[in-house]
Amino acid sequence: MAKVSGLSKELGHTQRNKTGVLLVNLGTPEAPTTSAVRAYLAEFLKDPRVIEIPRLVWLIILHGIILRIRPAKSAALYQKNWTEAGSPLLAISERQQVKLQTYLNEHQLTDKNGQAVSVHLAMRYGSPSIKHTMLEMHQSGIDNLVVLPLYPQYAAPTTASVFDAIADTLKQWRYLPSLHFIHTYHDNSDYIAALFSSIKADFDANGIPERLVLSYHGMPERNLHLGDPYYCFCMKTTRLVVEKMQQQGIDIASEAVITSFQSRFGKAKWLQPYTDVTLEKLALEGVRDIAIACPAFSADCLETLEEIEQENREVFIHAGGQSFRYISALNDNDDHIMMMANLVKPYL
Repeated sequence: MAKVSGLSKELGHTQRNKTGVLLVNLGTPEAPTTSAVRAYLAEFLKDPRVIEIPRLVWLIILHGIILRIRPAKSAALYQKNWTEAGSPLLAISERQQVKLQTYLNEHQLTDKNGQAVSVHLAMRYGSPSIKHTMLEMHQSGIDNLVVLPLYPQYAAPTTASVFDAIADTLKQWRYLPSLHFIHTYHDNSDYIAALFSSIKADFDANGIPERLVLSYHGMPERNLHLGDPYYCFCMKTTRLVVEKMQQQGIDIASEAVITSFQSRFGKAKWLQPYTDVTLEKLALEGVRDIAIACPAFSADCLETLEEIEQENREVFIHAGGQSFRYISALNDNDDHIMMMANLVKPYL
């Protein structure tokens, strides 16, 4: 028995008692080139959670049309928004990781054994991959895994897809960690407070606009009818933000805050109203001053910096609008980092 006990100690089975937090966001091409974007889109658009049409039909469309045309167009957009640190989404996500690690250390938020908690970052598509990052965490002795997908409003094509990747990785392991998966925080009070703070900062600097547009990432309407709660979660986020503004004395009517959905793809009917159509309609109706925020994005990326800040600005101005203010995503704002810490704290 002593020999068996010694062997167990030698193998380190009793040393796996660390806690790790895994932040996950969507992902990005490794470079703003056509080939890199093609590889990224191929991985992204092959996910059955993302595109829910018959598999064979979709693969023919994907490889026969989309991956021949779209990569070059998308690469040109990435080139316009690429930074010295690389993709905006990845660079911001890395800052979030570092700041959350610092926050946990400074506030002595340790695990149940009093040990420091390590924070890691992965992307659902591209690098650093979930599989690679989880292997590193496993090799470091982590057996309490807290996963925080940085999608505030749960949706099957985003949050559930992260869970699929986590599960696919764990299927290959013999020794499994305890797993805590935070699947939504659309109505979390710290999240709502952080959104309110970013909006208020804009209002303080520029005045209250005629309309505040809250633009969420779009989803096929079919998803809603199949039971996906994403639309309802977006609407609740908007309602809570409006209530917070009214509680804090911001003089803006509920009807002046508009929920819309952006980034539609393909010919299917998506959640409405569409952001670009909404902005054009507002301008044509005589609205001259709007502010727009994107609560579904935890970090600025092509969909906010290009689609909203540039393309949708042009739509509004071209239709007669005058003042268009994009309110940045929460990114690595201090209150956003505090929110992340409070979300993971109960599972450490």
